Amino acid sequence: MSPHRRSLRFWSGAVTAALALTVTTVGQASAADVNNARNAGFESGLSDWTCSAGSGTTVSSPVRTGAAALQATPSGQDNARCAQTVRVKPNSTYTLGAWVRGGYAYLGVTGTGTTDVSTWTPDSSSWKQLSTSFTTGSSTTSVTVYTHGWYGQSAYYADDVSVFGPDGGGGTDPGPTIPSAPGGLNVSGTTSSSVSLAWNAVSGATGYTVYRDGTKVTAVSGTSATVTGLAASTSYSFQVTATNGAGESPKSAAVTGTTNKPNGPGPALPKHAVTGYWQNFNNGATVQKLADVQAQYDIIAVAFADATSTPGAVTFNLDSAGLGGYTVDQFKADIRAKQAAGKKVIVSVGGERGTVAVNDAASAANFADSVYSVMQTYGFDGVDIDLENGLNATYMTQALRSLSAKAGSSLIITMAPQTIDMQSTSNSYFQTALNIKDILTVVNMQYYNSGSMLGCDGKVYSQGSVDFLTALACIQLEGGLAPSQVGLGLPASTRGAGSGYVSPTVVNNALDCLAKGTGCGSFKPPRTYPGLRGAMTWSTNWDATAGNAWSNAVGPHVHGLP
Repeated sequence: MSPHRRSLRFWSGAVTAALALTVTTVGQASAADVNNARNAGFESGLSDWTCSAGSGTTVSSPVRTGAAALQATPSGQDNARCAQTVRVKPNSTYTLGAWVRGGYAYLGVTGTGTTDVSTWTPDSSSWKQLSTSFTTGSSTTSVTVYTHGWYGQSAYYADDVSVFGPDGGGGTDPGPTIPSAPGGLNVSGTTSSSVSLAWNAVSGATGYTVYRDGTKVTAVSGTSATVTGLAASTSYSFQVTATNGAGESPKSAAVTGTTNKPNGPGPALPKHAVTGYWQNFNNGATVQKLADVQAQYDIIAVAFADATSTPGAVTFNLDSAGLGGYTVDQFKADIRAKQAAGKKVIVSVGGERGTVAVNDAASAANFADSVYSVMQTYGFDGVDIDLENGLNATYMTQALRSLSAKAGSSLIITMAPQTIDMQSTSNSYFQTALNIKDILTVVNMQYYNSGSMLGCDGKVYSQGSVDFLTALACIQLEGGLAPSQVGLGLPASTRGAGSGYVSPTVVNNALDCLAKGTGCGSFKPPRTYPGLRGAMTWSTNWDATAGNAWSNAVGPHVHGLP
């Protein structure tokens, strides 16, 4: 996490443009609108559709509705474009939509006579709706709607294409109507960090959206969901809406769900928390004993565990000599004292020089067994994943679930990916976070030592600004993580990282922008996230070197968030 421990990974905005995450708003059909697309669900094969270079076919699985969907596979210089000519009325506004999954998928329209539009999304393992709108020119009577993938990427799937607007006279598919609000919402189960919900099915609905305290937290296709990443012993209000191609229903009646008491030692983690890395080495920053760590830190990540000769396994060796004779017994006693004060102390695995590899079932088992052994030996509350040389989502997920089964529901799991690792849900780090969402505490992405990156609006942002923090955090917040599972990771001083330091004022402005909608730069998030977990810094030692300026400013601000 310091210049001596962190790798500098730069990625230009031009290269990362292919990783844009588009946030779309679903248009709603009026009573007079019809779907002007024909064979919109591909139930008649490719009738009315033309796909480039024979790239398209229809499949029976996966489908979103009906019995068929489009599968189109890019190859070579062909992006698998499938198009249909649609009759429209001049001087009219239409809403173009489609459901997609698989590889990168684009949806657009040409020949509008005004401004041609398009939208797209990175690869997705579940159905995702794309939507945009266009207006026809004064003499436009037909347009071409299309889908396509991206060169060299995997096949994409499309279903339920719609061009809602005035009847253009070319024949229509029947359009859906907005569904009614779900009934029967109830709490079906709780843990110390999650609430499970169930409700009655709604006729005509193709999906459901769950809201917690008025904020959207997840979308599902069935009639149940588990909301994770919640604080223990806390009450939350939940509502559900039903959705389909026509729009979203009113919200259901609210129910209250209260999480269980924590099972682990000490009090539960606060709703808003500050994480700090404590250096188990001397690199020129102030040398600290664990007892010296500033009181503002709620999670203390001990950096770092060491790899062993056994694949996937780790151990921990206190650098007593480098820390001025700090003994193992003192260290253990300090962990217990911090826990008694309400803090969580975890062991971090990785760093720039971390060589731990979990890439098969055996190494996953070794990782879980060894981390649990280290936790038992020293009294750690959990583990931080800071692997900077790549990870395997399948086997890291397996390892962390195995560790959770051993340690129980009080286990703290944090992650500290680099910015490039969280640009798309297809990245291994992001996949792992989503895979363990029900047991994950927080992802504190490192907003430093980074090149320019894309925000959730598809625009390129450079590090060192409020916009960089908020626009990149939005990808995680809109990409599936709960607000309580997202934190902002920044260096505590200019010496704490090679680049990317911002003043505590910028950190606090970004927190306010995300949690309250105030203090934003040019980027405005699509909604507020009052449950945002907080902030992280590298390191408590560099913070101390700078007179604790970071924790004295950011700590009280985090703890004062709504």
